Formats: sequence, structure tokens, C-alpha cells
Amino acid sequence: MGARLLSLIWFVATLSFVLVMLSPVDPVNAYVGADLARVGPEQRERIAARWGLNDPPLTRYFRWLGRVARGDLGTSMIYNRPVADVIGERFGASLALMGSAWIVTGILGFALGVTAAASPWKWLDHLLRWYSYILSSLPTFWMGMLLLLIFAVWLRVSPACCATPPGVPLAQVTLADRLRHLALPVATLAVLGVANLTLHTRQKMLDVLDSEYARFARARGESQWGVVWHHGLRNAAIPAVTLQFASFSELFGGAVLAETVFAYPGLGGAAVQAGLRSDVPLLLGIAIFTAVFVFVGNRLADVVSRRLNPRWQVGE
Repeated sequence: MGARLLSLIWFVATLSFVLVMLSPVDPVNAYVGADLARVGPEQRERIAARWGLNDPPLTRYFRWLGRVARGDLGTSMIYNRPVADVIGERFGASLALMGSAWIVTGILGFALGVTAAASPWKWLDHLLRWYSYILSSLPTFWMGMLLLLIFAVWLRVSPACCATPPGVPLAQVTLADRLRHLALPVATLAVLGVANLTLHTRQKMLDVLDSEYARFARARGESQWGVVWHHGLRNAAIPAVTLQFASFSELFGGAVLAETVFAYPGLGGAAVQAGLRSDVPLLLGIAIFTAVFVFVGNRLADVVSRRLNPRWQVGE
């Protein structure tokens, strides 16, 4: 596991560095921003020297990789703070968003999949399947803007942005305030995220209900929901849990778009700003952190699946 993680980090770090070097955005211009017209050649040279932008790309790569090997991700050009501190601060907000959406998606997706399979090819099954097919093709930002328009603009029952009420000191922000600001971003990720899990759970449950022991149970007089409850839930839950833990990459990608739409101060918003303003250290640090985050999610999927079913083997 350690060797795989290290090789993954090296590959992601190298690929990210190459892509950043190929970017047409001038880091100095992005760093200066609106003050570009007032910055002379000498100041530009000092800025470039401060961030090591005048060195050859290969020199910059090995210097940066050496710092990463020591656990130093560098200093953010936007925030003028260590990249690790920015990621740690922003990831706390993103974790609340992704964790809430992950739980809601798992519970709702599994419940809808079981419900659809319990009444196959009836109106409820058709409704849930079409719901899943349609939503699985919708982009996250479109759903976020739609919910924002309905609940924040038309109905005015939800805040339009941010993680806390603007202008209110953090010491005065209540848990209810945080939950109200979290509701729409979580709903955006959950409404779209349940689609794949619903379809997957439905198919696995249908396979269970079509098995010999399920038909034998029905022959003994057990109802359809009785078969689902006593025989189907556990067998359908194992692949559903595996799929849910393996969805960390999709969850993180969706959170980036949701945070952008709702101006939510999480890691996704920092990644967008780092890309637009060519904050190379922060952008590379977030890329490495994302790779580790997804890797941990996949490993957790393997561990949980083995615990639920010791006979489960990778590749079967």
C-alpha cells in the first residue's frame, strides 16, 4: 500500500507540474492582477525571483519535488501562507459538505434502489429509473444554479451563498446558521449522486430476488418485502457500500463545482482560484491532496467490503 501511494503521489505531482508549466497563463501577471499597469519591469523581475519563476522548468521541478518529499508543499502565492495550512483550513469546510452529501446520498440511493427492485417494472420502478437516468446526465453546476434560483431567489427560504451569514462574527454563528448555508450545496450533490447508486442497488437487488433461495422463500409463503428484508438487504448492501466508498473522486469533483456556484469557502473554491490566478504551489498541493483523498477512499472500499463479506476478493 505504501509503495502504491508513493508512486501515485509521484505520478500525480509530475503530471500536474507538467500541465502547469504548459499553461498559457503568466504567473507574474496573475499574481499582480489589477495592479498590472502600475508594476514596472524591475518589480516584475523581483516577483519572478521571489517565486523562482526565472529558473529552468527542470530545476524548479526537482526543487519543488524535494520539498514535497520533506513534507513541504510550499507557500501559496494568493494567500501568502503555507499551502498545507490553506488546504487544512479549506478542507474542514469541504469535509462538512462532502461528508453530509456522502451520507445522504448513500442512505437515499440505497433506499430508492431497494424500493425500485421490490416492485419491478411497475410505475414506481419506472419513475425511479427515469429519475436516475435523467439526473445522472445533468451537470452539477446546472443543478446548483437551478436550486439556487428556486429556493434562494424565488422562495427565499435558503441563503444564496457562503458557509456562514456574511458580516456575522464566527463566534456568533450558530449550528442552525451553518446547516442552513449547507443545505443547498448538500442537496445539489445528493440529488445528482443518488442516481448511480439507485440503479446499481436496483440491479443487485433484482439479482438477489431472482436467486433460488429467494424463489424458495416466496414458495414458502413469504411476501416480496419479506424476501427483501430477510434475504436481499445484506447481499445488496455489500456492492452498494463498495460503490459508495469508491465514489470519492466523483464526490470531490462535484463539490468543486458546487462550492463555486454557492461561493462556499472550501477546497474546491481554492482550487478554482489557484487555477485562474496561476498559484502553482497551491494548485499542485491540492492535486496531490486530492490524489491521496481518492486513494484512501478506494482503500476504505476494499477494507469495508472484506469486513462485510470475507469471501470477497479483488477482481472477482
